[in-house]
Amino acid sequence: MKHLKVFVAVTISLGFIILSCQRVPLTNRKQFVGLVSSGEMMKMSFAQYDGFMDTSKVVSTSNSKYGKDAQMVARVGGRIKKAVEDYLIQNNYSEVIDGYKWEFKTVQSNELNAWCMPGGKVCFYTGIIPVCKDEAGIAVVMGHEIAHAIAEHGRERMSHALAAQGVTQVGAVAAGVATNNQQIMNLAGQILGVGTQVGGVLPNSRKQEAEADKMGLIFMAMAGYNPNAGVEFWQRMADASKNAQKPPQILSTHPTDEFRIEQMQKLMPQAMKYYNAYGGQN
Repeated sequence: MKHLKVFVAVTISLGFIILSCQRVPLTNRKQFVGLVSSGEMMKMSFAQYDGFMDTSKVVSTSNSKYGKDAQMVARVGGRIKKAVEDYLIQNNYSEVIDGYKWEFKTVQSNELNAWCMPGGKVCFYTGIIPVCKDEAGIAVVMGHEIAHAIAEHGRERMSHALAAQGVTQVGAVAAGVATNNQQIMNLAGQILGVGTQVGGVLPNSRKQEAEADKMGLIFMAMAGYNPNAGVEFWQRMADASKNAQKPPQILSTHPTDEFRIEQMQKLMPQAMKYYNAYGGQN
């Protein structure tokens, strides 16, 4: 009887895991996301994004020093947003962006960083703009960060972290009613990582970073930006981060800069097909 109970429990657990898996758009990778709903992730994301912006130096488009940078970030974000949405709708993935409330903001900070939270909440720091150099460079970073959101990497990490902690209120989390649970909120803070030090954030896996590189190149290509700018950007980023005490968060989990650039070069023929197919503009 004891063995039968164990067998039933394992069978139910495996069944739950299988039912909690989905495919990532574009790469078709199977991922486990079932311990938290996308709606719940977005609720936490929107709250943290608004809180961060309320306490940060958000750059207005009329700012005399950084206004043009903010305009450029918003412009590139709008183009990639449209390209991504068109692709998802045309390929029957429209549910991925259900509930999205896109925002593209620039914050005054010397950090070499940018991020996109679940639900399309994007932030660029002014410190990374000179490394981006131009719109194509911003498109490299924008595509990569939006890819993390579209691939639901945050939700995937959250589900794995909850499973590792043996969270019992899975049903409540999945149903989207556990926002006030402090354990969940603390974990979300580590996953989303807004306004925290690199060491306090649960990082993307190398698999997720590589996936975001691939998707990001294709997203920028769909928006009409030449993906060859990707290799040039990451070369500049590697040079800019050499003297940093800690690697920028955007670089923190990738094996090496050289490996990243090498992999990107291998992806270039595929990305260029999208660029040519969608009528490259830059």
